[in-house]
Amino acid sequence: MSRIKLPRTVVNALLTEAQHSPAKEVCGLISSRNGEPSHVYPVSNASEAPEKLFTMDASAQIDAMRRIREQGEELFGIYHSHPHSPALPSPEDLEQAAYPDALYLIISLNTRGVLEMRGFRVHENKAEAVELEI
Repeated sequence: MSRIKLPRTVVNALLTEAQHSPAKEVCGLISSRNGEPSHVYPVSNASEAPEKLFTMDASAQIDAMRRIREQGEELFGIYHSHPHSPALPSPEDLEQAAYPDALYLIISLNTRGVLEMRGFRVHENKAEAVELEI
C-alpha cells in the first residue's frame, strides 16, 4: 500500500466542507505544486440525487481546472463525501473514475461524531487503498 502525505490545511478544508453539507455529497478537486497537495477547489454537485451521488458541475469543473493551471499547479486528487455510507468507493464511483493518476478521497459522515477519510487509486474499475498521513 502506498502512502500519501496531506497537509493539515487541505484536510481541514475537506472536512469542513463535508460538515457544512451533511445531507448531500460535496465534491471537488485538489491541486498540487511540485507534487505536494496544496489547494482545495470545491465544485458544485450537479447530480439529480446529491444525497447519494455526485456529478461535478461541468462548467465549474472546467473553471477549477483552469484556475489550477493558472496557479502553475497540477491536478492531484478528486474528492467527494458520503453522507450516509462508509468512505469506500461505490460501483458508481469506480465507474466514473476518469483520472488514473489522481488520488481519490472519500469523506464519510456516516460515523458517530468522527469523520472518516480514505484515499484510493482507481484503475480499470478497481480501487487500491492508499495510506493517508496528515
